[in-house]
Parts: sequence; C-alpha cells; structure tokens
Amino acid sequence: MTPAGPGGKHGAMAGSIREMLEELEERTLHPRAARSAASRGRAREEAPDEERPAFQRDRDRLLHSKAFRRLAGKTQVFLAPRGDHYRTRLTHTLEVAQVARSVARALRLNEMLVEAMVMGHDLGHTPFGHAGERLLSEVVPGGFHHVVQSVRVVDVLENDGAGLNLTAEVRDGILRHSKGRGNVLLSGTGQKALTLEAEIVRIADIVAYVNHDLDDAIRAGLFGEGDVPAGIRSVLGDARGPRFGTLVHDVIRHSDVDGGGHIEMSPEVHGALLALREFLYARVYENPVVHDEFVKAQRILRDLWTWCLEDPARLAQRFAVAPRPGEAVERAVTDWLSGMTDRFALATWEALFFPRPWGLV
Repeated sequence: MTPAGPGGKHGAMAGSIREMLEELEERTLHPRAARSAASRGRAREEAPDEERPAFQRDRDRLLHSKAFRRLAGKTQVFLAPRGDHYRTRLTHTLEVAQVARSVARALRLNEMLVEAMVMGHDLGHTPFGHAGERLLSEVVPGGFHHVVQSVRVVDVLENDGAGLNLTAEVRDGILRHSKGRGNVLLSGTGQKALTLEAEIVRIADIVAYVNHDLDDAIRAGLFGEGDVPAGIRSVLGDARGPRFGTLVHDVIRHSDVDGGGHIEMSPEVHGALLALREFLYARVYENPVVHDEFVKAQRILRDLWTWCLEDPARLAQRFAVAPRPGEAVERAVTDWLSGMTDRFALATWEALFFPRPWGLV
C-alpha cells in the first residue's frame, strides 16, 4: 500500500504537518531566511500548533483580529471618497503583501513571515489617514505614532485585552516598517531589523503606497500622469504596472542576500522613488484641496478628544471606555479614538455635537 500523504493517518504518525512544513522551510529557503522553527519565540510560551508553523499562526491571528477588519473602514489618503475604487488601509495592506511576497519568493526568504508582518503593520493607524495621526500626535501626552500603536494593538488590546502573543520576528517587522520622509533602506548605521524579511516589508510599504496614492490622485483629478516629473517617469515608467515592475525587479536584483548584505535598491531607482515620494507630498499630501479636508477631520477628532476627557465617568457610562488598571484615562481615549473607522468617528461626532430636531412626529 502506498503511504498516505501528510494529511493522512500514515503521514500524521510520522510527524505533524507543522514539522513537515518546517522541514520544507529548512530545505528550500535561503540560509539567511528566518525559519519558523528557529523563532526567538513569544512573550508567553505556547505549545506548538499541530498544523501551522509559528509565523503562519501569527498571520492567521492577525487576519482574524478585529483591528484588521476595521482597516476596511480607514482612509488611506482621500477622506470619505465617493468612488468605490479609492484605496483604504485594507487594500493598501493587501498591495503591500503582494509586493513583499514577490520579493521574498524571488530571494528565497520567508514569504509567510513577510505576510504576517504586513497584516499587522498598520493596525494602529487612526481614522482619517495621516490627518488623524497628526492630530493625535499633538494632543496625546508623549505623542502618538501608528507604529507604536500597532504594537500595542497586537500586544495588549486585541483578543479581549489578552493580546495576540506574536513572535518576536513579526513584532519587529511591524515596528520597523514606518519611514515617514526618512530612510527607506536599513543598510546604513542605526538599529537593525531582526530579519531580512522586515527589511523587505519596509520597502514594500513605500513601493505600494507611492504607486496607489499616485493612482488615486490621478483618479481624483489632482493632476495627470504626464504631470509626474519626466526624470521620475524615465526611470520608473509611465504607468502603474511598469512602475511596480521596475521597483520590484530592482530590489530583487540589487539585494545582497548571498553576500551577507541587506535588502537594497540601485542608486538610480532609489533616487527616483524618493523623488516620487516628494512629488506626492507636494502635490497630494500637502495639496491645499486635500489639506482643507484634513483640517475638518482633525477638528472632529479634536472635539472627540476634548469631550472624552471632560468627564471620564460620562465616557465610561455612554461608551464603556475606561482605563486599564494602572493606566491613565488619556491612554484609554487614545486607544478608542485611534481604533475608530472613519465612518464610526463621523457618526460618534454627529451623535455628540450635531443638533437633532426636537418635537413631536
């Protein structure tokens, strides 16, 4: 009789599916790739899963979290867009995952690890995109950054306050992804990521957002494809598909994985990528038309912040928002506001501040 496969009883007797998948990683991944079986582990020790290696287990936990589902209702750039094709934080996350997995597969690094990192990288983002983050960074004691909040979401807030207990590698990838207008590559001086996979996610994030934010801006009529500076187009391409192809291929070709180096880009393509990011800051993120809507969104969050802190007892009674033991009420309000979708923030503001008609019907 032919032995059953890994899903049958004969395969199960020889070892678990997880062990089979871990052995497959050992045989097929690059020597510098992160291995599930060699993970630095979790803050709280857990028994291994029978079917899923550690990074797959993390990916699944993130995918099924409430914070992940709320990404569908959080704006990427354009606030409350009327069209159905503008990006949200959820579609952004899926596009980052596609880029990151393409690079990881070509370099024989751990695709499941990069996907887990991507699924969690924006869970701490506020409603109303970067406008919301800027407002919270002004009013929250000690400031606010979505990266730190993303880690708090997975460590503390999810799973009814127990957290997701993710591996150290996935948490590190979430922490390392954000750049703002800073360095894209992690090959210079400074604190390094634990894995090459985290370096991939950091680059994949900007590759995805410069392309889809440009696409959304053109759809919104802010400018046309031909308005992108010729120097950028000559290097990256004249359309979304060629740009993606150029950027992904360049990362794959220039990353020094075999030689012990980092995930890299060529100076020419890297320079064009940074130039495109600056173009988007000037023509989209700081565009007066977009900025005016940012100001409105920030007013909504500022009003909600003020209302919450005026009377913590009222806040707890009406919305069941109260600080965790040992934490200040400002921390609870920060968690609540940053977790809101755009729609919920608007509805809450209207319920608190918008006058309702009075009288008999």
